[in-house]
Amino acid sequence: MRKGRFELADGGTIFLDEIGDLPLPTQVKILRILQEREFERLGGSKTIKIDVRIITATNRNLEEMIIKNEFREDLFYRLNVFPICIPSLRERRNDIPILVNHFIEKSNKRHGLSIKRISTSAIDLLMMYHWPGNIRELENVIERAAILSHDGVIQSTNLPPTLQTAESSDTKLQGSLDDILANIEKQAIIDNLISTHGCTLDAAVKLGITERILRLRLHKYQIDPKRFKGV
Repeated sequence: MRKGRFELADGGTIFLDEIGDLPLPTQVKILRILQEREFERLGGSKTIKIDVRIITATNRNLEEMIIKNEFREDLFYRLNVFPICIPSLRERRNDIPILVNHFIEKSNKRHGLSIKRISTSAIDLLMMYHWPGNIRELENVIERAAILSHDGVIQSTNLPPTLQTAESSDTKLQGSLDDILANIEKQAIIDNLISTHGCTLDAAVKLGITERILRLRLHKYQIDPKRFKGV
């Protein structure tokens, strides 16, 4: 008589992660729940009616999987009612400082640590890395670095070898001199917005420029200072 996940979620929401990894037989069962809003318990014979909102996530291309007959087309269209596509971490590097602070707090609670911040040199390496493992890889990197830190600060030396140098991670600064200088300027602005919790006036003072010039740079690099409030 043990209740399963869907039965427990009746009247609420259930989140199915990595939906693209479900085997075809399981996809058929999920499809039935979506269509009929009913199921039988494992080993049971009584049909149970449910009303559940289903949210799913995947890092795989389901449309390509449909072509390869690895994912049911009817299930895809049942799930694809309100799709939200999130770019990979390498495409939204401005989120890295915010995520790093979150993962530092998480590691402090999980391991009883007292990491206060991450050094500028370390954050520079994180910003240059290509992150094939996305946010999960970033979380693992920060957790490892937090454990290895001995002074309450995550240093570049606490990061994995693959992030230590641009050569080893194949993330050398490329492009024209103007592009390279623009990347450095953008990162300096982000660093100061983090340290001033999104206060543009204080950040401008630290950078030695006027607030008006800083706002022009914010517009140029599409940086929203509100995102750094409370960081």
